[in-house]
Amino acid sequence: MTLNRRNLIKLGAAAGTAACGVLPSGTRAAASPSPSSAPAPFSVPLSVPPLLRPVRRTPTADHYEVTVQEATAEILPGVDTPVLTYGGSFPGPTIRALRGRETAIRYTNALSLPIATHLHGGHVPADQDGYPMDTIEPGASREYRYVNSQPAATLWYHDHAHMSEAESVYRGLAGAYLVHDPLESLLGLPHGPQDVTLMLRDVRLDTEGRLGFSLIDEVADRNVVLVNGRPQPYFRVSGRRYRLRLMNCSNGRHFALRLSTGDPLVQIASDGGLLAAPVPAGTVLLSPGERAEVVVDFAAFAPGTAVVLENVDEEADAATRSVMRFDVGARTADFSRVPSKLSVLPPLRTPTVNRKVVMDFDLESGGVTMDGRTFDPDRIDQRIRFGDTETWHIENRDTATPFRHNMHLHGVHFRVLERNGKPVHGHETGWKDTVAVPKGGDVRLQVTFDNHTGRYLYHCHLLEHSAMGMMAQMEINR
Repeated sequence: MTLNRRNLIKLGAAAGTAACGVLPSGTRAAASPSPSSAPAPFSVPLSVPPLLRPVRRTPTADHYEVTVQEATAEILPGVDTPVLTYGGSFPGPTIRALRGRETAIRYTNALSLPIATHLHGGHVPADQDGYPMDTIEPGASREYRYVNSQPAATLWYHDHAHMSEAESVYRGLAGAYLVHDPLESLLGLPHGPQDVTLMLRDVRLDTEGRLGFSLIDEVADRNVVLVNGRPQPYFRVSGRRYRLRLMNCSNGRHFALRLSTGDPLVQIASDGGLLAAPVPAGTVLLSPGERAEVVVDFAAFAPGTAVVLENVDEEADAATRSVMRFDVGARTADFSRVPSKLSVLPPLRTPTVNRKVVMDFDLESGGVTMDGRTFDPDRIDQRIRFGDTETWHIENRDTATPFRHNMHLHGVHFRVLERNGKPVHGHETGWKDTVAVPKGGDVRLQVTFDNHTGRYLYHCHLLEHSAMGMMAQMEINR
């Protein structure tokens, strides 16, 4: 066997091949890449996921009901592709929460496999976090309750059942969860139809329009880029400002997003909410799981202009470089603005604990590891005192494959201090829950554990890696 990246990761995937059993009825998993078919770029319109409506409201909470089920989606025009869904929608319906008001969601599992729904970026008690072993079995239901005590932010929810999360999310179990704060409206940012969520990801489609999946897929294998479930769509915009919520919901693809015109994307928010001030950027970098909000003023372009959102990441090719196209219409009245001050980020505290976490690839077993070990739900890897402020030094020693990894911490947000010894920029200066860790490089971040006690995960959010064991757990106690 040639010692290349695919063959190395086959070793680690061998233990996880049982995870490839979550396919919708009547489909089959592809053991290796197959030809894909996709329409010409910008030939289908952007769709907006439906807004989930509460089944009832009380004075303190909004209550929702969602059936997790098989369905079909028209990814290719005229072709019904089997997918896994929250409530029949691909991607899942958008949930709008209000800061300080509780959200209660009852999930009923109509699939043939266990599920566990994780609110990515949510400050929730440990028993509401969607722990990988705390699953909803087929035919069963459970309710998650979210207090929404955190600042307004773009979050997302997705399956996290261990060993099957990668394929379940890939097949559709993901949706946007937007926390709103009425005070944010005072800033005058674009809102309503000009506040648009864009869930970015990639897939591999065979010639019959079915989703192909394998734990050993590489980025190049998944060569169809989707935005809100549509392949490289077009979106008609008016000549005015738009707030774009950019969400990297792919399993493994990185995005380096820019406008084809060279005009800046004005970054206003990160994973955890608004930045201190807007940051113009030529390119916005997002590793899997990360989010960034930007404002684009389409009044700067003449009506009829086509503006392409491009991915100029090192792994993008001709088929995946174009993400979507904005077709600019007539200028319209616009009373929105981007103020020079967006929020107040608290000063960094003095850390009392320093930790080092090493992400690596074990050549002997072929497994992806955290501090030399793969995930064990019976093992606590880090014991943390509630209220402590810590510095985490995360090092990517994976030079055998090599991969760009990233790190996602459950239950908390953190501030990134530096990458490879240099300060970070753009959306990485704000509150984060996921951070890219470069090949052979390192990241330092600071986190205060003052939200909840209990057991939480930290892991690589390249989901094939977490499914194969690049995941660990911390226990926070008073």
